[in-house]
Amino acid sequence: MKGWLPLTLGLLAVILGALWTLQGLGYVEGSVLTGETVWAIVGPVVVLVGLACLYLGLRLRGRGTRR
Repeated sequence: MKGWLPLTLGLLAVILGALWTLQGLGYVEGSVLTGETVWAIVGPVVVLVGLACLYLGLRLRGRGTRR
């Protein structure tokens, strides 16, 4: 069961970061975030943090199966 929390948080961060990036760039309309440059910057940072969490979660899960 090790690593599920970082995997879940990482996946959520990647999805939200990608959405925020697309909104900040103006590709996704209908939100107060649309066209705001700050979200085009924050989004990729959140994606990178999410990818790091995914990597950590995968490493933790791999450690639990090896003996």
